[in-house]
Amino acid sequence: MLTLVRSSTARSSRSWILGIQQGCNYATEATFETKPFKLHRLENGPPTTVKITREEALQYYKDMQVIRRMETTAANLYKSKIIRGFCHLYSGQEAVAVGMEHAITKEDGVITAYRAHGWSYMRGVPVLGVLAELTGGRSGCAKGKGGSMHMYCKNFYGGNGIVGAQVPLGAGVALAMKYQGKKNVCLALYGDGAANQGQLFEAYNMAKLWDLPCIFVCENNGYGMGTSAARSSANTDYYTRGDSIPGIWIDAMDVLAVKSATEFSKQFVLKNGPILLEAATYRYHGHSMSDPGTSYRTREEVQEVRQNRDPIGLFKSRIISSALVTEDDLKPYAPGGMNRKKSFDHKWQLTAKNKKADACFLLVIQKIDNDIRQEVEEAAEKAKVDPELPLEDLYSDIYSQPPPNFVVRGSDPTVMVSVR
Repeated sequence: MLTLVRSSTARSSRSWILGIQQGCNYATEATFETKPFKLHRLENGPPTTVKITREEALQYYKDMQVIRRMETTAANLYKSKIIRGFCHLYSGQEAVAVGMEHAITKEDGVITAYRAHGWSYMRGVPVLGVLAELTGGRSGCAKGKGGSMHMYCKNFYGGNGIVGAQVPLGAGVALAMKYQGKKNVCLALYGDGAANQGQLFEAYNMAKLWDLPCIFVCENNGYGMGTSAARSSANTDYYTRGDSIPGIWIDAMDVLAVKSATEFSKQFVLKNGPILLEAATYRYHGHSMSDPGTSYRTREEVQEVRQNRDPIGLFKSRIISSALVTEDDLKPYAPGGMNRKKSFDHKWQLTAKNKKADACFLLVIQKIDNDIRQEVEEAAEKAKVDPELPLEDLYSDIYSQPPPNFVVRGSDPTVMVSVR
């Protein structure tokens, strides 16, 4: 029988969830099948059978939901003119960052383009560090100096505003890792819109010549700004465009497929040199906040993806229907068993059609959703009032250890400013 343990406001979410779990007859893990991977210059690819624990499933779900709600909040702050300038949102592509981050370690490197909020969070920047950076506050991960396109933390090299320029930089990070004898890799991500940049192919060539531990990742969301992939690229099989570099196509709306392919790729590049992944994904918003995203695609197209291919919705459905509880565990939730609206303060609709849904898991997920909502809302309120750096700090952090009384030139030769 399911036992509910209601926590007081002072008790942690973890205690609340643990109380629910102790009253449920859970399986400890579940196995899922992914779509087949497409391979280039590989005899064998990643496994399509993925086993995860209950704790892993909840963590992947939480991470994707935090990114989604954080980006929705950023959009609202932008519309309220609290965030200014460039702002590129990651909604719809969450499974890429979450799946890849859970396949590597914090000692591995990641570098990406300007759609970097989700990756910043997954690499270790808290929600406030992202939102305050967007509002220009000193609590931002770059003290408000970088904004949307320039976020950083340890072993996360941005956030880069120049189209495609991060790819050779990522190859350089991989070179440093190999030179230092580290057993780590670097993920160098770019979009399909940057895939025709000449510097990418130069980076591919050098990486292959030197067998660098670099995982090149094309996040193919279908559109480079307002131009579809088919209109901009003669070859839209981006995973094959490394020529002599092996490649893998991934259904990147599936977080488990992304994780499986990345785990495979990490082991591959440490032994054989670079690999090229094409993560087939989709962005819900326009290219940036100045792009409504409806002049080059229909609203129906976006809605169809949201309804049928959404990475969070698909994952949630899979983990709820994965037989994590027994029939007896669900008896209290059968129609007439108890008044769920009164007992749980939300609307449950457990019908005969979905009677085998994991009611325990649903409760845990709802608690996670509520906690995420509260966390992001609190961070947003702090970001709104977070003060900017004082003017004397405008030129700080240019040099790591500047000598005493060191000055740099400002915007013109008449401005000489002390740095620290």
